[in-house]
Amino acid sequence: MYQVLYRKWRPRTFAEIYGQDTVTAALRNELAEGHLAHAYLFTGSRGTGKTSCAKILAKAVNCLHPHGAEPCNECEICRGIDDGSITDVTEIDAASNNGVDNIRDLRDEVAFAPAAAKYRVYIIDEVHMLSAGAFNALLKTLEEPPAHVLFILATTEAHKLPATILSRCQRFQFGRIAPEKIAERIAYIAGQEHFTVEPAAALLLARLADGGMRDALSLLDQCVAGGPDVTVASVSQTLGLVGRSYLYDLSACVRGQDGGGALALIDRLHNASVDMERLCVEWIEFYRHLLIARTVKEPAALIVAPPEEIARLRQEAAQYTPAALLQALTLLQQTLDRLRGGVSRRVEMEMAALRLCTPRLQTDPAGLAARIARLEEAFAAGVQPADLAPQTPQTPQTPPAPPEPAAEQAPAAPAAEAFAPPAAPPAEEAPPAAAPPQEFTAWPDVLARLAVSSPPLYGVLLDSRAQADREFLYVLTNNDLFRALVRQDNNLALLQQAVQAVAGRSYRIKVNRMAAEPAVKPENTMEAFLRRGAELGLPIEEKDG
Repeated sequence: MYQVLYRKWRPRTFAEIYGQDTVTAALRNELAEGHLAHAYLFTGSRGTGKTSCAKILAKAVNCLHPHGAEPCNECEICRGIDDGSITDVTEIDAASNNGVDNIRDLRDEVAFAPAAAKYRVYIIDEVHMLSAGAFNALLKTLEEPPAHVLFILATTEAHKLPATILSRCQRFQFGRIAPEKIAERIAYIAGQEHFTVEPAAALLLARLADGGMRDALSLLDQCVAGGPDVTVASVSQTLGLVGRSYLYDLSACVRGQDGGGALALIDRLHNASVDMERLCVEWIEFYRHLLIARTVKEPAALIVAPPEEIARLRQEAAQYTPAALLQALTLLQQTLDRLRGGVSRRVEMEMAALRLCTPRLQTDPAGLAARIARLEEAFAAGVQPADLAPQTPQTPQTPPAPPEPAAEQAPAAPAAEAFAPPAAPPAEEAPPAAAPPQEFTAWPDVLARLAVSSPPLYGVLLDSRAQADREFLYVLTNNDLFRALVRQDNNLALLQQAVQAVAGRSYRIKVNRMAAEPAVKPENTMEAFLRRGAELGLPIEEKDG
């Protein structure tokens, strides 16, 4: 029967354990000097050699003809441990034997002397899965076991172990194996098994394994099934690193604010039996790659993908700002949490797609911060707000005709409001009126309401003033960011509501530059100071002289 590569090439000596030189050197020194601990704890990520090292240690302490600190793998004890016929070495899976009764049985066994070997060795794999009662039952035995007993505990999640267990063990940390070491091992095994692996393909497999030798050999086994010649192209094809064009299509919908296209694509994927949770995970990974490609000078070191795929990722990442990518990742991570507990996964994904495609629907602080960051980058690049991607209702290409007097408009329809074009001369911005507009003295109260209902608007209007006539309220400001913000979402409606709440009536809003404002009757400095103080409600006493 065929034996998979990771089992066939499992390390049998400390020298064959790749990438854990510190651990193996310390264990060999202890064996050589005879300073063995009674309990060991091997921790680290999966596939890094914890269980293999535990079995090698069990053979080394019981080997009849050791080669220094290495087991001979030829005596009856070593062969018996390898094939499982030696009952003195017991491997326990704590995931399925995690009860108090299992540990009590083990505690009763340790009192008996070994039948054939020198030591009774108990290897408890995934020890963090033991119940609280089982840990308590193990404590005393683990602290003072008989001289002929050796405990080796292995786990991927050491933080779940009680401190009382950790303090009774000699701990060794197994780190992730470097990709170069894994690629070296893959090349050696390929030579022994008589198939070829390109160096670039071996390195790609090593990076896909994420530091685990067992995962790397499992992936190699999968690739070899397609042919004896393993190349970068065959690895990419076999492991599905290419052919996920729908992620780029979803990204194009997000960039183009095409919510309908995103929903149609999700519908096609759903009908093709694509799991929505898996789609969300792939979308998160895709945006993570875009963020790395956007911010890291050499993204190939952090992204496991062929060179042509990395080039495509860099092109796509250039269409985003880092803030937009971070916001997309945050939203998708939240969606993933809801998918695992929600009723309809498809609906959750559709909601997430619509929020990504329509930024004004992202009303949380992170979404607002991402949109403001996008505006700041656009202004820094010299892009006018009207030239930004269509986050807002489309602006006409030609300046609109002067609005005709109409009935007062409800705040719920901000898109219908008339705005003066930013570049229009001041004379064209002002509507025809028989009397010049007067100072709107309640403007500070409007700003106070905006500080609660729309902090971004309040921030850009701090240095502004306002004038009003019978129909229009003129906001006098030189802050171009206000012109951009007031055209987005329902900011105009919030401004109208604040004005109506203060003035007791509704106005149509226009924006004028403060420098182009028609001159009002001049005031001397003291009169202006007193008037401004009265507007702000400050107690100012006038004294003679």
